[in-house]
Amino acid sequence: MTSLNSHGVRFAFGTLTVFPVRVTRWDREAARAGMLCAPLAGLVVGLLSAAAGGLLLLLGSAPLLAAVASAAVPAALTRGLHLDGLADTADGLGSGKPADDALRIMKQSDIGPFGVITLLFVLLAQVAALAELYGRGWAYGAVAAAVAAVTARLALTLASRRGVPPARPEGLGAAVAGTVTGRGAAAVGAVVVAGCAGAGALLGGYGAPRHALAAVAALGVAQLLLRHCVRRFGGVTGDVFGALAETAATAALVVLTFG
Repeated sequence: MTSLNSHGVRFAFGTLTVFPVRVTRWDREAARAGMLCAPLAGLVVGLLSAAAGGLLLLLGSAPLLAAVASAAVPAALTRGLHLDGLADTADGLGSGKPADDALRIMKQSDIGPFGVITLLFVLLAQVAALAELYGRGWAYGAVAAAVAAVTARLALTLASRRGVPPARPEGLGAAVAGTVTGRGAAAVGAVVVAGCAGAGALLGGYGAPRHALAAVAALGVAQLLLRHCVRRFGGVTGDVFGALAETAATAALVVLTFG
């Protein structure tokens, strides 16, 4: 079990980040462990994102610049793969084509108009939300950046649960689809939501329920997108996973600006 957990951590960091971690196993068991560890990779990305924004604020930067830094760090630490997946998924969904044609559009290297528009508004929403939160204080923005990153990777864990099929026989989607049990996904989800609440509690007031609610709402939005993609494409792909992560992160940030 210890060895499998080690392979799972390697799988999570090796496939979801740019950190120089070598994936030593690429089988279904390692994929299951890796997707259960996905929020851990998100936590590291989120903490680095928070550190970038918080440092700029402490150095006297404006909240907007700190927000840009916090939004840029996750993109850099994933080589932009999640954003690329979001754009490709938007092109596939926006094409209105049958599943096979939509999947072929998603595999093309260029980005179409639907992808460009989606990227533009998602990044604007992330930066605007982070700027609002950093404007309230560096801690608010930093906690939000961490919560958004962890929730984004939890959305991938939930999308890997049994009953969600792959749309293609190859690729990351096929490697991880259906590997996570419902009980495992629920357990990891409960731990992450509790962790988000604990992080929010550091801010006092209604911080705990607000951050827990933001995580739950973001996961709900991601699940709606997941259901739509499964219905349109016949399953999940690596691009869909990227779209789910960016959607969940954006939704969490937006919810945290309310109230």
